[in-house]
Amino acid sequence: MQNKLSDLNNHLFAQMERLSEENIDQAVLDKEIQRTKAISTVAKDIVSNASLVLKAHKAAADGIIKEAPGMMSLEEKR
Repeated sequence: MQNKLSDLNNHLFAQMERLSEENIDQAVLDKEIQRTKAISTVAKDIVSNASLVLKAHKAAADGIIKEAPGMMSLEEKR
C-alpha cells in the first residue's frame, strides 16, 4: 500500500461530497454518516501517526536524539 496524506485528503473530500448530496435518501444518509464517523476516526489516527514521525525527525534534526527510528522513515520503501 502506497497511500499518501494527499490521498487521505481526497478521501475526506469525497466523503463530504457524498454527505452533501441534496437528494439522498434518509437510509442512505444514515449509512453515510456511520461511514463518515469510521473514516474520521481512521483519518485522525493517520494524521496522529504522521505527526509522530515528523516529531521524531525534528528531534533528530535538533540533536535531541541520534536519529529517528527506522520504523519512522519519511522515505518510501520499494
